[in-house]
Amino acid sequence: MSADADPTDPTNEAPNAPSSAAASRTDARSRAEAGSRPASVGESVFDRVLVVTDDGPAGRAAAATGVELAAVHGATVDALYVVDTATDWDVVIERRERTGEDLVESVETRGAAAGVDVEKWFRYGATHEEVIDFAAAHDADLIVVGSARRTGLDRLLHPDPLSGRLQRGADESVLVVGPDDH
Repeated sequence: MSADADPTDPTNEAPNAPSSAAASRTDARSRAEAGSRPASVGESVFDRVLVVTDDGPAGRAAAATGVELAAVHGATVDALYVVDTATDWDVVIERRERTGEDLVESVETRGAAAGVDVEKWFRYGATHEEVIDFAAAHDADLIVVGSARRTGLDRLLHPDPLSGRLQRGADESVLVVGPDDH
């Protein structure tokens, strides 16, 4: 008897021939190494990207990154600014409202330049709670938030930053962007 497979029997494989499962794993590995996705995947990874706006270099980098990701995946951006009413007085809240309007407008402008739909939103309350609630209510696939490098003193004054709270509390994926990441 020969070690070769019977060419007339489709179920009979050669002893040294790779199985069909091994061949499909090899094909998937080759596609992954080449950076392509399997042909059977027809939908985008992200449909809604929630960008938490902030007035600082990390917040601007997060906005830019969120819009770029949305453009690549054909997603919609929700630009959210939360006015923290728990710690601020009325005068500070009014100032933050104006800042928030400017920030969500800048995300909308950036989105228009990239061909991305941007919806602008405001919330009032504790920032991390409002972001988590908003993401769940609007079916966000990704939350993009900025986080600055923290010094020793800042770590003592603010031991639990927004990005950490979101990473622990959100059911959605959270992308933390630093000021130098964009």
